[in-house]
Amino acid sequence: MESGMDDGAPERRTGRHGPVRLTVGLTGGLASGKSTVARWLAEMDGFTVVDADRLVADLYRPGQPGAEAVRRLFGDAVLDERGAVDHRKLGAIVFGDADARRALEAAIHPLVGAAFGEELERARGIVVLEATLLVETGGADRYDVLVTVEADPELRLERAVERGVERESARGRLAAQATAEQRIARADHVLWNEGSLEELRARVDELARALRARLAAARSEA
Repeated sequence: MESGMDDGAPERRTGRHGPVRLTVGLTGGLASGKSTVARWLAEMDGFTVVDADRLVADLYRPGQPGAEAVRRLFGDAVLDERGAVDHRKLGAIVFGDADARRALEAAIHPLVGAAFGEELERARGIVVLEATLLVETGGADRYDVLVTVEADPELRLERAVERGVERESARGRLAAQATAEQRIARADHVLWNEGSLEELRARVDELARALRARLAAARSEA
């Protein structure tokens, strides 16, 4: 399952009732370069980056609520011998069945939102959630800032194939995601990644400066 956020996502900063934070949703389609951007932000002072895929992986461990939710939806056959979710078996079900995918998202995204909320309570400064399906799941408005990383769909397809994703599987994943136009329409910042890594890094550095300035302004108003 590709990650996203829905019910249970954190509320915005609270001013005098708690430390002022800036919450940032970082999204982008398959092979857009989103994870590279997240890694660079995580290396910067004042940024905390949470990977929604990691939260999902934790929820899919044996005995965790995500594994139980998947078992209720699709039966014991989707679990491995330890009781953890078998990602390959689950993917074979949901990537070919839109109704199954929506049912899974409805069950898992609130759990991911709650897990992120717990991490947010421990974080300070600029807190970034890296998640693929923020726009698709209706969670984009829950963040102070939404950033999307974009590139031409055919370029992203070729990147995915170069990574070892089967072409038809990659096409199916692209089709299941929001279009670039839909993400861009919701985003506060768009990072185009169709050139070199150096060009992308320059855009990320500019984004970091803008986010720090916004946090500073929010703190001065609190």
